[in-house]
Amino acid sequence: MGAPISIRISGGRLTEVTTLSPEPVRDSALPIAAPGLIDLQINGYRGFDLNQSPMPPDTLGEIARLLWRDGVTTFFPTIITNTPEAIRQAMSAIAQACGRDDDARRAVGGIHLEGPFISPQDGPRGAHSRDHVSPPDWDEFCRWQEAGGGRIRILTMSPEWPGSADFIARCVKSGVTVSIGHTAATVQQIREAVAAGARMSTHLGNGCHLMLPRHPNYLWEQLAQDDLWSCMIADGFHLPDEVIKVIMKVKGEHAMLVSDAVSLTGMPAGEYTMPVGGGVVLTAEGKLHLADNDQLLAGSARTLLNGVEHLVNHGLATRAQAWEMASTRPASLMNLPAGLMTGAAADLVLLGENGDRISVLRTYKAGALVYRV
Repeated sequence: MGAPISIRISGGRLTEVTTLSPEPVRDSALPIAAPGLIDLQINGYRGFDLNQSPMPPDTLGEIARLLWRDGVTTFFPTIITNTPEAIRQAMSAIAQACGRDDDARRAVGGIHLEGPFISPQDGPRGAHSRDHVSPPDWDEFCRWQEAGGGRIRILTMSPEWPGSADFIARCVKSGVTVSIGHTAATVQQIREAVAAGARMSTHLGNGCHLMLPRHPNYLWEQLAQDDLWSCMIADGFHLPDEVIKVIMKVKGEHAMLVSDAVSLTGMPAGEYTMPVGGGVVLTAEGKLHLADNDQLLAGSARTLLNGVEHLVNHGLATRAQAWEMASTRPASLMNLPAGLMTGAAADLVLLGENGDRISVLRTYKAGALVYRV
């Protein structure tokens, strides 16, 4: 239920958004208009893997077009811990794809580099390979940034390494958003990271030890840091609902959703071997875990749209609140023009409702219709 509106688009922007009536209406013939979803963490989708080395040339464009079906108008391809050369090749492949595929270029908001500067400890490291975890290296990072054509916009790292604060400050100065994740950092190290400019927590509550001290610990400290935005994976497996509820209450407008979707998202249940991470199991319920340890998740096999539905259907947020957590909030963090307002990018979706499911009827990218049922 909402007020009917009229939207005009020109030059890829919203030039007019007019409320036709102040009174809410319920009319099944009218679709729901909403800003396009923005996913800050996409590893792959429906068999296409961004961490496959070498990356097939059509991977990025195919993922972009598939995500439009789910209402995602902008995404951040995520490259995880690997050898320096494999990371460089992935960055170069993304840059080349953006150069030759208009869909990839339009849909990619930047690259999210998740690792290799993360914790080497079991638990915080998650499914990342211990063999390739390394301390922060500015020269190496610059080589990757050059290979990606300057597209690295998010770096997930652990500030537990010596010299992390200085490294973070250099990243921030270069325009990179630093996110704390896969960490075993002390409270003081997290405080120093935030003081140096770290602004986000990657999938808070995951990539952790199975057992933590009651207090202090790195989860409490990240929650307590007002300047940190918190990303959550609301797929029903990564976080219990009560944890999601607490993060939302503490972080308020700084609470966001990501999918952390991997290539097995949308694939049949079964045992698989991932290019990075090895053997995994995808259950019929949609849980993805390491084959040798069902307590360690190996990314998510659910979409960002599924995350919005989870919050709504479990009474954790209204539809408008949940959608905002997956659209305008990440846009605000990453300085992307988004929202249903004059001057914003014409990245929007038209939605329908079917019981507890949200269906994407049409998706527009920069004013162009890129998907319709």
